[in-house]
Amino acid sequence: MAIVNKRVSDLSKEEGDDKEFAVVVVREHPNFDEPKALDVLVPELDKFKGLEDLVTLEVQMPDGTKKDVMMRLVDFNKIAPNMDDIVKNARKTRGRLPGTRVGSNGS
Repeated sequence: MAIVNKRVSDLSKEEGDDKEFAVVVVREHPNFDEPKALDVLVPELDKFKGLEDLVTLEVQMPDGTKKDVMMRLVDFNKIAPNMDDIVKNARKTRGRLPGTRVGSNGS
């Protein structure tokens, strides 16, 4: 007697060898409170459209709460004219704020 393990796609239920599979981790989803891993055949990755043109944003509210927002680049660019220039000229998230100096004590 032999034990045979088969690997099947979570999407199509098609069988394949281990080298034919990718793992897609669903990190955040409104209906699930923990990450989930999907076994997907490499050709099925094409079904995940738009993955390469997403903009990930962190929104920081005045009360200190934060939330992540992901949106398509084309929609992000519609928010204001010249979004590339706006982002390029925005302040960095690390380091001192522009116009501040180290050791300035107001004197």
